[in-house]
Amino acid sequence: MSEPFRAILVSKTDDGQKVEFVRLTEADLMEGNVTIDVAHSSVNYKDGLAITGKGPIIRRWPLIPGIDLAGTVRSSMHPDWKPGDKVVLGGWGVGEGHYGGFSEVARVNGDWLVPLPEGYTTADAMAVGVAGYTAMLCVMALEEQGVVPSQGEVLVTGAAGGVGSTAVAILSKLGFNVVAATGRPEEEAFLKSLGATSIIDRKELQGPVKPLAKARWAGVVDTVGSVMLANAISQVLPEGAVAATGLAGGMDLPTSVAPFILRGVKLVGVNSVSTPQPRRIACWKRIARDLDKSKLTALTTHVKLDDVPRVAADIVAGKIRGRVVVDVRG
Repeated sequence: MSEPFRAILVSKTDDGQKVEFVRLTEADLMEGNVTIDVAHSSVNYKDGLAITGKGPIIRRWPLIPGIDLAGTVRSSMHPDWKPGDKVVLGGWGVGEGHYGGFSEVARVNGDWLVPLPEGYTTADAMAVGVAGYTAMLCVMALEEQGVVPSQGEVLVTGAAGGVGSTAVAILSKLGFNVVAATGRPEEEAFLKSLGATSIIDRKELQGPVKPLAKARWAGVVDTVGSVMLANAISQVLPEGAVAATGLAGGMDLPTSVAPFILRGVKLVGVNSVSTPQPRRIACWKRIARDLDKSKLTALTTHVKLDDVPRVAADIVAGKIRGRVVVDVRG
């Protein structure tokens, strides 16, 4: 029998759920053809919802949460991976319906893995994590819709969060004039250090939605949804584009067809969970090229596995800025 390892386990109870630290062995893990010694994970908004129970994230009980991880292959029955390989995983239902990254050991489907980017450590990869990877997918979506720096300002909503802050850093490096929308004015210096040229209060995007408002944005990365997304869409310049990837503000979209048929605005949904493998690999290559590592360091804090429940509550409460890396074995 393998040596016991430590993990966070969320179980269903009669009055909700409980979160506990447990010791497991490989025999306790779910099916998969690659077993990984996990070095690092990260705390994402979705993890916060799963651990606090404030969102219907968990689809299997009990569950080890953690929607991303990076580590070293311990054993493999998959042709693409061998012991010693450094790998990264994010999405594919891990931490939702399959045991996730808040564990010292994970067993997964090898098709879900990508190689650790050249020049990156596992800690670097989780400083990016699902949030940063999603941010890059959003940037790629805007580029594919023809959005370029010369067209004007790009808005990032939820800019102090994990996806938003990484998007600010990437867009800035690519030469875009980035406007960061946040409800936390105390983060202005932080956001400008990442490359935001100006900050607006999110309240400017939370009022009644007009079919068409004054056009301002060449592109938008939206991490919030609902009224904020609807207002942002109404302000997009003709032939501009919006990459939508969040629903912290709600799943509704109270807008009209006016921006789409009168200004030719494009709304692109970004799904980071089941992105096809070729695009996933291309995205990580772009991250390695276009995300300034010094900015990555500036937007990242490190915690231990013991800290995850506290951080999960804070991230749902909007108290976390940037990225939180979990040193799983620290």
